[in-house]
Amino acid sequence: MILLTDEQRAQLLANGRQPDADHIPVVKFFNPFGAGVWLATELDEDGDTMFGLADIGCPELGSWRFEELRSLQLPFGMGIERDLLFIGDFPISVWAEAARETGSIRDAERVLYRAAQSLSRKSSDTESRFP
Repeated sequence: MILLTDEQRAQLLANGRQPDADHIPVVKFFNPFGAGVWLATELDEDGDTMFGLADIGCPELGSWRFEELRSLQLPFGMGIERDLLFIGDFPISVWAEAARETGSIRDAERVLYRAAQSLSRKSSDTESRFP
């Protein structure tokens, strides 16, 4: 599996040139066998150091090496995977707060998208009442 597309790499590098911004995650990596989720927002010019929200038991903002992530050997010859359906939607600060409150990125994802879906329904209800 390709862990990082050219488009994602370009966006991560562009975000890396603006380190003080509250970026929306570009890509989500995960361990298909258990703990381990990483939301990357930035990539340093070295092409290896990523920044974002990492959760290997406790969610925290920080940096990690992409090459280390890519080289992890999991059971059955598998490795870390990229969530092909992931769309960041929220700034990393929102992800970090939700992950800390819920205890994990995976739980935060459920809470955030459930809340967004609920708001979307309420918004469309309001729009239909006021043409």
